[in-house]
Amino acid sequence: MKTTVVGSYPKPKWLTSIVSKFKEGKVSEEMLEEAYRDAVKAVVKDHEMAGVDIIWDGEMRREEMTSYFAERIDGFVIYGEVRVWGNNYYPKPAIVDELRYRDELAVNDYLFLKEVTDKAIKVPITGAYTIVDWSFNEYYSSKEEAVYALAEVLNVELRKLVRAGADYIQLDEPAISTHPEELEIAKNAVEITTKGVNAYLGIHICYGDYSTIFPEILEFKVDQLDFEFANRNFEDLKLLREYDFTKDLGFGCIDVHTKRIESVGEVKESIKKALEIVEPEKLYVDPDCGLKLLPREVAFKKLEVMVKAAKEVEEWLE
Repeated sequence: MKTTVVGSYPKPKWLTSIVSKFKEGKVSEEMLEEAYRDAVKAVVKDHEMAGVDIIWDGEMRREEMTSYFAERIDGFVIYGEVRVWGNNYYPKPAIVDELRYRDELAVNDYLFLKEVTDKAIKVPITGAYTIVDWSFNEYYSSKEEAVYALAEVLNVELRKLVRAGADYIQLDEPAISTHPEELEIAKNAVEITTKGVNAYLGIHICYGDYSTIFPEILEFKVDQLDFEFANRNFEDLKLLREYDFTKDLGFGCIDVHTKRIESVGEVKESIKKALEIVEPEKLYVDPDCGLKLLPREVAFKKLEVMVKAAKEVEEWLE
């Protein structure tokens, strides 16, 4: 068994303050870069202290999982913010021209992380289907055409990541399960994105009705499927029992939607349920999703509990 994170982690308050001051022109780009690097080091320290096996940088530079990439790919523009839920907004991209690769998206973040930790590293990238689904399409004749064009762009990035040494890449595709009628488009996009990419590949899915994407999701050409389970009371495990689940399993067993810190005992029992479906070496224990909306001390304690529970289950297995 391995423990890991899905991607995001709460930003230190001083980082958000410096980012705001940079946008106001009150601090230099050099100071901002130093702040980002210091924040990544702080996240690494938290993950190492919690004992997580496979880490990421907490997405300290990313404010949002769609617009962050759109802003760095030619053909996108950002018109303004749209309301997602409650009082949460995000800057929604629009495709206004041919999508083209401009510059690296995560390579430099990966290389810096390699400098500051000896831990194994997972690189999360938002997938082509989700980015297009959460954007306006004002250029391509169809959504399908736009998705495939973006998949070609992301394939360039994944190949560069592998050349830089990345051996574990996660495609974040929460939109897949919200449009099951377009599952074939999403499947083709994953194949385009990962073509020629010699790395361990996973997909993270955390929205929608999972039953609408089974068993077709099992045919996606990835090594691991990572699902949100804890926030759904682990009801969706029945789908994995119903079908011949041959992938590695990313097992979301920590609820990121609540500040309540799970007990080690309840997480252990959850992990044992997953072990009824896959062998320990095919199980990756992680939170349901990114932790960025939680207070930092809560996120850290949840990771601590998760790691301790996984270790105690391993001892139980022995």
